[in-house]
Amino acid sequence: MSIQELVRQRLGENYALHYRYLNRTLVQVQRMIGFDKVYARAKGAYLYDQEGLDYLDFLAGFGVFNIGRNHPAVAGAIREVLELDLPNMVQMDSALLSGLLAEALVDRFARQGAAHLDAVFLCNSGTEAVEGALKFARCATGRPKIICLAHSFHGLTYGSLSVTANEHFQEGFGPLLPGCSAVPLGDLDALERELRTKEVAAFLLEPVQGKGVYFADPQYYQEAQALCRRYGTLLVCDEVQTGLGRTGRWFGFEHWGLEPDIVTLAKSLSGGYVPCAAVVSRREIYQKVFCRLDRCVVHSTTFGRNNLACACGLATLKVIEEEGLVDNAARQGEYLRQKLQEVARRHELVGQVRVLGLMAAIEFQEPRALGMRTGWKLVHAVDRSLFAQLIVTALLNRYRILTQVAANNVDIVKILPPLVIGKLEVDRFVEALDRVLEEFRKFPGPLWEMGINFWKGVRAAQEA
Repeated sequence: MSIQELVRQRLGENYALHYRYLNRTLVQVQRMIGFDKVYARAKGAYLYDQEGLDYLDFLAGFGVFNIGRNHPAVAGAIREVLELDLPNMVQMDSALLSGLLAEALVDRFARQGAAHLDAVFLCNSGTEAVEGALKFARCATGRPKIICLAHSFHGLTYGSLSVTANEHFQEGFGPLLPGCSAVPLGDLDALERELRTKEVAAFLLEPVQGKGVYFADPQYYQEAQALCRRYGTLLVCDEVQTGLGRTGRWFGFEHWGLEPDIVTLAKSLSGGYVPCAAVVSRREIYQKVFCRLDRCVVHSTTFGRNNLACACGLATLKVIEEEGLVDNAARQGEYLRQKLQEVARRHELVGQVRVLGLMAAIEFQEPRALGMRTGWKLVHAVDRSLFAQLIVTALLNRYRILTQVAANNVDIVKILPPLVIGKLEVDRFVEALDRVLEEFRKFPGPLWEMGINFWKGVRAAQEA
């Protein structure tokens, strides 16, 4: 079978195939919002359609492509592994590449001032890493409860869904894992009320919350960590999206000088090729899980230490370091922040800009001008997330820039560019956003009308 020939023959059938055999509801949404593009190839920060037009990728697979798409170093590592004909997933052995990846991760944590994180469990995805962290925390402490933050997102399998404080994702899937509850970001009193029971195994947090790009004042994180130490609760940092350079540091927890007991990694560790994730913890926590000879595989995963994933992880870490992508994320993030603040000063629709490295959110607000305010109220009467979706759709269909609505029922556009971008890409995005916001000054106008058409399309789909 020739995959190349198969793609040549059938590229363009993408959405028909997905509608027939996969998630037809998702396809309906993609068609409605104009996201039914057929991408033929990808490189770095760009996607290309069948006509060769470029699309600036400021979504990066929800943060997978920190090193850009189809990086030759990772592709080369995969080819080398395949050419070696190595034994893979023997299971009753300890393979070399998984040992080397674990060594590289521990070394990187040590170089970032976290030498206490010296034991690694390799797995496949972010939600699986979070599941592992929850099990490790409960086993190591003997405690039943997990505390997370309001508006958090940690994954969609049952354990991680139970600590994802978002009713939209939880609807229809209850009852969830018992003993899980959320406290507001920044509220130390609420956190201490939970911790002082001494029943909490772990306080789980994203250094920067992915659903909205929220983060608290620096002293909150330090004092939250101190409370965890006082009451014997483990501090777990979910770095699935914030890790490996995304925030302008190797790990998000570095911004606040934290010393987490457990860290979860995934997404960009794969290099965008073969899924790869890790739970990195203190050795004493790890050994409480694997505490006897008969418990040596009490927590395990079939594909977690496979050679292709580990080669991708090793190559990705090397690329991030050698190409200076962490420093570039900090540098371009600061440039992005400055440019977005200029846009905010020009447009009253922009309420707040939140940027840390190359993780950014633009939050919109009800304008004062009568025409725009009328359009705003009309759109929000239809759907709470519709205004942000109008901007995302306009950016893609008019300017070929891929972004996302940050969460459900919010007026926030979120961007996660690959860390390889430069000022050229930042300028292209900011100028496009500026033009889109300028169009909203006209009411009635094409973009406001697009919102009504979205609503009509939703009603028609629901009635069908």
